[in-house]
Amino acid sequence: MTSVPPPAVELSADQARRIALRAQGFLGAPDRRAGVPGVLRHLGAVQLDTISVLARSHELIPYARLGAVGRRAVEEAYWSGGRSFEYWSHAACILPVEEWPHFAFRRRAYRARPHWHHDLPDGVYDTVIKQLRTEGPLTATELGGAKNGGEWWDWSASKVAVERALMYGEVVCTERRGWKRVYDLAERAIPDAVLHDDLSDTECRRRLVALAGRSLGVGTRSDIADYHRLKGEEFDAVVADSGLVPVTVEGWSKPAWADPEALATEPRGRHRTTLLSPFDSLVWERARTERIFGFTHRLEAYVPKQKRVHGYFAMPLLAGGKLQGRVDPAREGTTLVARQASLAGPKAVAPMAQALVEAAAWVGCTDIRLERIDAPELRDPLRDEIGRALQRAYR
Repeated sequence: MTSVPPPAVELSADQARRIALRAQGFLGAPDRRAGVPGVLRHLGAVQLDTISVLARSHELIPYARLGAVGRRAVEEAYWSGGRSFEYWSHAACILPVEEWPHFAFRRRAYRARPHWHHDLPDGVYDTVIKQLRTEGPLTATELGGAKNGGEWWDWSASKVAVERALMYGEVVCTERRGWKRVYDLAERAIPDAVLHDDLSDTECRRRLVALAGRSLGVGTRSDIADYHRLKGEEFDAVVADSGLVPVTVEGWSKPAWADPEALATEPRGRHRTTLLSPFDSLVWERARTERIFGFTHRLEAYVPKQKRVHGYFAMPLLAGGKLQGRVDPAREGTTLVARQASLAGPKAVAPMAQALVEAAAWVGCTDIRLERIDAPELRDPLRDEIGRALQRAYR
């Protein structure tokens, strides 16, 4: 690591928590006029994932910040009008289209990476590009089939070719259709003003560090680097010129940096009460979540069922600016099932009931069934509070 200059500001743990909440869109009045595109620009990246319980994670992200945005409207807001593209950031993410130039370093790295140099039958890559140029946006199935029983996760040669072209930046994913990627030529899908790889690797990384700092508000080296999956040494090389300022945070053992705009005004306003996707960028980094909220968050979908503690898709409960519990939801017809709930204490009962009823209404459920709860003494209070909240919602 490079040497860290003296901190410009000292923050209390509470100030850091509120700065992080505001930066992630959970403190203060939501910008409803900017809508889902505004959420995407504000966060810089929205993670995609195949799991769908209440809804897919990229739908849950704006819901958590804006409330009950129509699910179809969410998809249209992401993909219509060339607002975004899908690429590798923190993981597979929807990204604002204006950030295309700043991932040039990653596209160059993939072109130079042997991992993507697996042999393809002669002409397949060129054939895929020609087909997209001639026929317009297509799925892998429309390009000749996604699978063939061979290597590469059973990918067909055409699927390998188009995914390689996506990594290189010759092709871009412009939307998901039935969860299938829709591919188009970058030269057609990306606006001319941003369709270039002119920026150096250093310029790209400096921009992504600055973006991550803005989206987090305040963070350590690992927090900020992890946001767009940069290496620690890549962060070190550009942070001094990123515009972020060194700070110290009460209780944080490592140096931290903050976005100057986040420090300019005291974070104030109404806190959101909501359920969070396990893939929400507020809780992406486990160590950061524990440091800021004193809350251990782990996705257990890939943990053997008998070893799960909180459930398959446990969604943290955000209320009063704190993480006050979690629930593992499911849907059975028009019933939202709380398969397993855990609460920080009696004060979390009302927020959990409110969050469950709002989520149920958003996905078209009119009833809620509570199955397991970690604190038996809170079962009846939670069940009763859910009943009252349902009555208020459906008067």
